[in-house]
Amino acid sequence: MTDGSTAVLAAGGTLTVSLVKAGREKLAYPAEVVADDGLRITVRAPWAADGVRDFGFVRFEPGDVFTEHFWRDRWYAVKEVRSGEGVLKGWYCDVTRPAVVGDGRIVAEDLDLDLWVSADASAVLRLDEDEFAASGLAERDPEAASEAADALDELELLARLGKFWQLID
Repeated sequence: MTDGSTAVLAAGGTLTVSLVKAGREKLAYPAEVVADDGLRITVRAPWAADGVRDFGFVRFEPGDVFTEHFWRDRWYAVKEVRSGEGVLKGWYCDVTRPAVVGDGRIVAEDLDLDLWVSADASAVLRLDEDEFAASGLAERDPEAASEAADALDELELLARLGKFWQLID
């Protein structure tokens, strides 16, 4: 894969979003490029998994639309989630290595930490910290583990201070 960090993607084009975990692709799906400023790539795609995924605090289901923001220089991706009718459900934030863009793909490596921010920001939930601890990343790659923990802290702080929206505006 070539690093496309200097090549800006054209709005309206399509590419494949590849979500990788522990070195293996866990999900790949087509998405439409909404914007690319050279650092942040925004794409839109329908819910890509089969069926409904009920987290208890939100349900992702067929018809949902995800507007996803990936950064070439930040350790997270922010995904705005709307129902098929356009009702905002909230934002699901994946802590990832910076996105790698090239060869018609965005590759984001999931580092097991997530944050959920409800539509009204009344719920800000840190997720999967147990998976992160069990992943062994802190032992294998302490620098990446530190970046991941810092990214989760940054996202949570921005959400609690009411500044989260500045990331995606």
